[in-house]
Parts: sequence; C-alpha cells; structure tokens
Amino acid sequence: MTASLTRPQDVADTATTRGFVPKVALSDREDTARRLLASVARKSYDPMIEVDWEAPIPDDKYGMTPEWSTLYGTALWDEMTEEQRIELTKHEAASVSSVGLWFEILLMQMLLRDVYNRNKHSRHVQFALTEVADECRHSVMFARAGERLGMPGYGPAPYIHRLGRLWGGFFRGANAYASVMAAEEILDMMQRDFMRDERVQPVTRTVSKIHVLEEARHIRFAREEVARRLTGASNLRLQFERINTAVTVYFVVKSMIREEVYANAGLDRDRAVAEAKANTHYHDRVRKSGAKLMTFLDSVGLVGGPSKILYKKVHLL
Repeated sequence: MTASLTRPQDVADTATTRGFVPKVALSDREDTARRLLASVARKSYDPMIEVDWEAPIPDDKYGMTPEWSTLYGTALWDEMTEEQRIELTKHEAASVSSVGLWFEILLMQMLLRDVYNRNKHSRHVQFALTEVADECRHSVMFARAGERLGMPGYGPAPYIHRLGRLWGGFFRGANAYASVMAAEEILDMMQRDFMRDERVQPVTRTVSKIHVLEEARHIRFAREEVARRLTGASNLRLQFERINTAVTVYFVVKSMIREEVYANAGLDRDRAVAEAKANTHYHDRVRKSGAKLMTFLDSVGLVGGPSKILYKKVHLL
C-alpha cells in the first residue's frame, strides 16, 4: 500500500481536508468508476452458465482447502478419517458461503441507500448499481452451491442476523463501506486458496473463482470510498468509524463457521468447538491472510483504541 498522502484536489467530495488525511492515493471518483465499468464490460460472469450445476459431486474432494478447516492441525483432525475430514470441510464451506450470502444482501441494501439521492447519470452511481447486480448473482450462486452440496443453510446466529437488520438500516457512508469492504476481503482471502486447490470440489472452486475475480472491482471501489469519506474526519468521528468497523468484522469472522457444522459432520460438538477455539494453526492463517486488510484499515485511520481488542479476538492482529 502506497504511503503517499492524498492531495486535496484528488478528493471528489467537497468536504474539508483540515482533519484526518488517509495515507492512500486516490483517483477522481468518476475516473475510478469509468475504469471499473470498463473492467465489467471486459470480464463478467453469469454463474448459471459458468458453473456446471449438474456435474457430479466427487466423494474424494474436500469442500474447501483442508488447511482452512478450523480443526486442521489439531489432535481431533489427526484422529479423523479422510471421509470425516471431507465431510467436515463441506459443512464448513457451506457455513462460509451462507455468511457470505447474508452479507451480500446487507451490502446491496447499503449501496442502494447510498446512491438513492445521488446523480444517476454519474458513472459512480452506475457502477454502484452494476455492483448490486453482481452481488445479486453472487447471492444466488452461494445459495445454489450450498444446495448442490446438500448442505444446510447455515447463516449467522439468529441474534447476529437480527443485528444485521439494524446495521442494514442505520449505518451510512464510510462506516458502511469500510465494514462491507472488510467482510468481503475476509471471504476473498479464503476463496483465493479454494479456487486454486485441485483437492477441492469443482463447484466450490468455480464459485470461488467467480467471486474473487468480480469482488476485486468491488473492493477497489469500496477502498477508495472509505478513504474519500474519511478525508477531513475529526478524531471523534474516527473513533466512531473504528469501533463500528471492528464490531462488524468481529461478528463476520465469528460467524464464518457455525458450531453446528461439527455435529452435522458427525463429530463430538463440544470437543470440536474446544479444539477449534485453541487452534493456533487456524489463528495464524487468519492473521497472515488478513495482513493486507489490516494494513489498509490502519492506513485510513480505522485501527486504534478499543478496535484493536476486537481484531485480536478474531486473530486479525
């Protein structure tokens, strides 16, 4: 991440830059949107066509990269048969996808609210609407993948699902873009491994590839919006943005793997939960893979104070 400071003339908004200035170089908002729209025109995917939904589900393929399993590296993992490992990773992959689906729906709500009062002729709004269309396809794709693997529709815990309704109707601007960007990057860091791993189910690999390639545009869009909207932010506002983003990231990471996956995979739930919570291999993998995200959040002033406690709890710091 470049360390050059954003120049006032690079900021598309008219907000003052007398406050906080993110250490992120920015393009003009409309120029960014034009480039992203051109990328959409060059390469986009229709999951209903690109994914072979009728292909058989091989018995010897993992649901996701086994090293991303919450039990990989534990004593319980060593005791499990290969069939049990495969079954567990299918349930874990379904849990990850269902949380991704849940957050895609929240993202679409946020984008539509954000552009409601903006100039619809602008390229910025047109890309935002294009992203909503992408996310709608992704949501259907995640739902179809879980169905094809014969897995339950996990989703977040009921209380987090209810909190999502509050988040979806309340948060605006930088806090919403930062939270969405962080959640998408967390999913992205896992799926980049899934898509390359030939040990993984073909449907998981293809779904992951489509999501990673199209989310790269969405993450770029969100990153620049976060930096723009934090330019000139007061210390009080930064404190609010930090804690909101950290809380959202905390709940998303905690929701990725529901505890029910262990019992549904035929394991002792209590023992599996205990070993997963103490699994330093998984914690190290999350921390290493999330380093790029945390560097960006720090560069725009979103890491500091109490937020660090939450990031440490989910092993991102």
